[in-house]
Amino acid sequence: MTENERNEDKSEGLTVKKEEDFSEWYTQVLTKSGFIDYSEVSGMLVFRPAAYFAWQEITKVVDAELKKGGVENVYFPLFIPERLLEKEKVHFEGFNPEVAWVTHAGNSKLEERLAVRPTSETIMYASYSKWIRSWRDLPIRYNQWNNVVRWEFRHPTPFIRSREFLWNEGHSAFATREEALKERDFVLGIYLRVLKDYLALPGIPGVKSESEKFAGAENSYSIEHIMPDGYAIQGPDFHNDGQNFSKAFDIKFINKNGNYEYAWQNTYAITTRELGVMIATHGDNKGLVIPPKLAYVQVVVIPIIKKGEEESVKKFAKQVSDELGKWFRVKLDDREGYTPGYKFSEYELKGVPIRIEIGPKEVSGKKALCVRRDNNEKREIAYTELRQGIESMFDEMHKALYERAYEFMTKSIHTAKEFTELKEIIEKKKGIVQAPWCGSASCEKKIKEETGAKITNIPFDQSGLKEDSKCVYCGAKAKYVANFAKSY
Repeated sequence: MTENERNEDKSEGLTVKKEEDFSEWYTQVLTKSGFIDYSEVSGMLVFRPAAYFAWQEITKVVDAELKKGGVENVYFPLFIPERLLEKEKVHFEGFNPEVAWVTHAGNSKLEERLAVRPTSETIMYASYSKWIRSWRDLPIRYNQWNNVVRWEFRHPTPFIRSREFLWNEGHSAFATREEALKERDFVLGIYLRVLKDYLALPGIPGVKSESEKFAGAENSYSIEHIMPDGYAIQGPDFHNDGQNFSKAFDIKFINKNGNYEYAWQNTYAITTRELGVMIATHGDNKGLVIPPKLAYVQVVVIPIIKKGEEESVKKFAKQVSDELGKWFRVKLDDREGYTPGYKFSEYELKGVPIRIEIGPKEVSGKKALCVRRDNNEKREIAYTELRQGIESMFDEMHKALYERAYEFMTKSIHTAKEFTELKEIIEKKKGIVQAPWCGSASCEKKIKEETGAKITNIPFDQSGLKEDSKCVYCGAKAKYVANFAKSY
């Protein structure tokens, strides 16, 4: 095979269509684009530069917003003694099946097993109990960015269900229940804005049912997404833990009246799962589609070489690249031995938001041909107006991605008043079914057993609940409209 034949070999591209085999498409688009790779440990990923860059950008904006609201960063150990995990029984039972344990150091058996951090409540609250003595020590509003390990026994899926993932862990302690409850809207507000403004993702905020809440919480709140295959998936979450952990770990203080009281606590997180939701939502049959703010390379400049005009084209392409590099993340691809068509396909696969083609026509006209990744729209922009033109295209692309994702989400939300209707929608249409529910755990369990759909959350927007609404399963008076769906 000659060099040009090798470069034109399309086996490097996607071999399945998103709409025909979503699972295989998702795996191929992540690996063939160079976004991630599989490691030598099952269920644990290698974040290649584009993936890790996107996560770092998310951490930057979330971190800045949290700090602006008074949250401080800390870091706690990766290993947690078994005795600490056992202090809060409900919490421990919820995580025990997924915990990875360290039992030996070299050839020596440890006196006590150490859990590889599945979450940090227990290790952090052992310290909180030492630090908090008076109401003057409160609030404590700490956050850490770290990795956690949860040994999923189901089939691991990159980002969606990985045995190791990255996240933020917010852990707060307040003097009053009212202060703790106020933090919910602050945190969820940050997450919703970041999802919309950076990942171009909509979500459905709501409260978890009793059976679906975080182990050890009084109430759990989530932002739910709908994947292209119609399954729901949980996004960022917030947990109001009440005094459950403070009582287990003896986090008490002397209040203003001179009496001992237990602290009121919250926990919250956004994870690298959002990268998987972003890729799944926006990607197409050519490859990744990355919102401009999270793209490792935002603009690629490709010279279109014509015989006899090589130098002028290369010179102008570099000039365009250097100028735009003052404002954006730009790559000039002037590699020899690769045709423009091959390069176009390569950067479409990688999801670069804008491709700029520079040929003799562009050189003579002092302009650039700019191509948007999401819709292939082509736009000629004068060299002197390139910065503004690219910024405008970025804004339009991000808006289009969000609007398309929002439209898909709304079309995937159905309503049902009768159980037969709910069951039929779950089986045929997938997506989320909003239906009245009496609040009974037994009805929730029966619905899950008969349809495979669980309550993903109870949306904050309860406008669908009417005075005469009856539970979709038992017919009793409904307390809520709940979101039912099959989920990851």
